[in-house]
Amino acid sequence: MFNPFEKLRQSLSKTKEVIFDSIARVVSRRRIDQNLLDEIEEILIQADVGVKTSMRLIDHVKDKAKAQGLTEGDDVLRLIREEVTAILVGDSAPLFKPDERTPVVWLIVGVNGVGKTTTIGKLATHLSSQGKKVIIAACDTFRAAAIDQIVIWAQRSRVDIIRSDSGSDPAAVAFDAAVAAKARGADILLVDTAGRLHTKTHLMEELKKIKRVVQKAIPDAPIYSKLIIDGSTGQNALTQVSVFTEAVGCDGIIITKLDGTAKGGIIIAIADELKIPVDFIGIGEGIDDLQRFDANAYASALFAQNES
Repeated sequence: MFNPFEKLRQSLSKTKEVIFDSIARVVSRRRIDQNLLDEIEEILIQADVGVKTSMRLIDHVKDKAKAQGLTEGDDVLRLIREEVTAILVGDSAPLFKPDERTPVVWLIVGVNGVGKTTTIGKLATHLSSQGKKVIIAACDTFRAAAIDQIVIWAQRSRVDIIRSDSGSDPAAVAFDAAVAAKARGADILLVDTAGRLHTKTHLMEELKKIKRVVQKAIPDAPIYSKLIIDGSTGQNALTQVSVFTEAVGCDGIIITKLDGTAKGGIIIAIADELKIPVDFIGIGEGIDDLQRFDANAYASALFAQNES
């Protein structure tokens, strides 16, 4: 039987190795002192938890250890897990608000190569399995292959898709899809957009245009920007979030390819520094490998070896 937590634990094995396993080796049979805490801070920074978050996390651990009268290095593991869990849980959020107007629009954005089109297909499958009426807007009109790919995903997910020919105006496709979503009583419209370098101003302007035309087509619809990030990006993810937030906002993050990287610590940095919820994580190629992000499960998977 498929075990989601076991899949998560296996997928995070590389990240766990550079965080938990490294810290476990350092703290073994040592007393808590500044040298030990400095070593742990360096491990966290190298694991893409980020300088600011790592420093803040260690300060909290130091204060808690002092307040609780802890002196043994092994106690630090429990305190770090508690701090990481608190950071992640504190930034979790529901996907949909009660009594929210429909259709809800998710503008799916991200740089090239993050697995955006595949993720949208998996999102459609997940949401439709939850009883949502989903429509996909195929607005990545720069690549004919992208349109073909998203059509296949729509058929597999048994959801409607609004598309046009390759080379069409993406904003025009988005407008037609928004009108259709309203007319057909859709719960959610997933707007696929072309991958773009966050340093290219004219491409970011196109994203703004897509958002404007959707707002024009369905003025009362809630529109959220969901940014997809490659899990192996590391600290560069913080820059991507900043640039996309400035262009079209960022209401949630989907992190892909966590199963192949040791840089999963970036989730902790994002939650702590940016206060933007992680909605989903991708931990494999399978259709069920896009999981709703669960902060407690994520922290448990990172520190699984500490459990008996």
